[in-house]
Amino acid sequence: MIALRGYRVAAVVALSVSLSACAGRIVPPGTSAHYPSRGEAQPQPKPQPRPRPGGSSVQPSGPSVSRVADGPVRIVAATPMPATPVVAIPGAASAAQAGILAGPPVAALPITEPQAEAARAAFLLSCPGLMRRTDGSGLTQGADWQAACQAAASVPRGGARDFFARYFEAVQVGDGRSLATGYYEPEIAGSRDRRSGYEVPIYARPRDLIDVDLGAFTTDLKGKKIRGKVQGTNLVPYDDRTAIEQGSLEGRAPILAWGADPVEVFFLQIQGSGRLRLPDGGIMRIGYDTQNGRDYTGIGALMKSRGLLGPGQTSMQGIVAWLHDHPEEGRAIMRENKSFVFFRELNGAPQGAMGYAVTGQVSVAADPKFVPLGAPVFLSMDRQDATGLWVAQDTGGAIKGSNRFDTFWGAGDTARAVAGGMSARGTAFLLLPVGTLARAGITAPVGTVGAIPQP
Repeated sequence: MIALRGYRVAAVVALSVSLSACAGRIVPPGTSAHYPSRGEAQPQPKPQPRPRPGGSSVQPSGPSVSRVADGPVRIVAATPMPATPVVAIPGAASAAQAGILAGPPVAALPITEPQAEAARAAFLLSCPGLMRRTDGSGLTQGADWQAACQAAASVPRGGARDFFARYFEAVQVGDGRSLATGYYEPEIAGSRDRRSGYEVPIYARPRDLIDVDLGAFTTDLKGKKIRGKVQGTNLVPYDDRTAIEQGSLEGRAPILAWGADPVEVFFLQIQGSGRLRLPDGGIMRIGYDTQNGRDYTGIGALMKSRGLLGPGQTSMQGIVAWLHDHPEEGRAIMRENKSFVFFRELNGAPQGAMGYAVTGQVSVAADPKFVPLGAPVFLSMDRQDATGLWVAQDTGGAIKGSNRFDTFWGAGDTARAVAGGMSARGTAFLLLPVGTLARAGITAPVGTVGAIPQP
């Protein structure tokens, strides 16, 4: 991903970690979960000035939110809010199937005003897509978001927390138990032309790569897509990583640029987007275009299972160091991931799966079958830096299932360090339009403000 639809570092950092079935039941009508009154005694942060949109209610990106300071990364532990225990429903394919429960009042969530303002701007940017897209989670319809989207354009300075408390209600999907990893926008050495020291091709979309929507052939396969190439009269799987690295795409795919380090190019594909630092000091920005249709394999899980990673080596940085120290074995391991990402040149900020700019320390990737893309999400995790309000603006091949998130940290050394070591667990609450719970026959908790009626 960034357009961040690649597979990114999350699959590597998490190694073989995967969530158990995060499913649950819908609370019976007329009942609601009980939560202690959190946040009432917390001192409110001073309102922060924010730029106002000029001539348009939509800002290209939100103000920055400083979850971490620049410099050495220090992990600060936190205590997650408890989720409501539920009986799991194995095999749930969407949030609606997993079941939802009422979360705490949004006003009681420990959200700072700067966090809320940054999330408001990202939410507003996502509103057109949020109202237009079909919500694969089964929880909302486009019209449900209209009131909140209209209000988001005119929130007064210092009023972002109140905006979220007034227009949203917190919803727990399934058991609510969450895993969050991290991704970032890498910067690696690259060149627009092949030259000494720059020998690793970075490909654009191949001319013979075909996307097939299987749902167009039978309703039984609705939502299923495959990629491949035509061979004679047959559609066959597209070239895998080994074949591509051995030159199979010569004459079939444009080369956007050339990388200096095969390991860095491999991780650029996992991140799905990044910046190439050119020999003349310039920057070329590239983003995810498509993928070869082959299954993704996280090499971190392979390396861990084979005993190749020692203590302190299970972060992205540790994996990269091992691959550099063992180039032949490393090449073979990387080729076990048959998935291969193709890029396009970007002229502006990195974009998420919705087609909108993503913001470091604000945007998060999620599975659209469990989270409406564009929806705010509150993560209460065992790490302070991952805790707080985010906006789901992206997806990822390794980000699957309920309550599975990938936090975006922007660019630079600090972003790389935080994302490379991010693995936080806790509780997730979706922030959905007021009325979502009532439609499911669930009583909202005492303290929910409710939306102001729209004329």
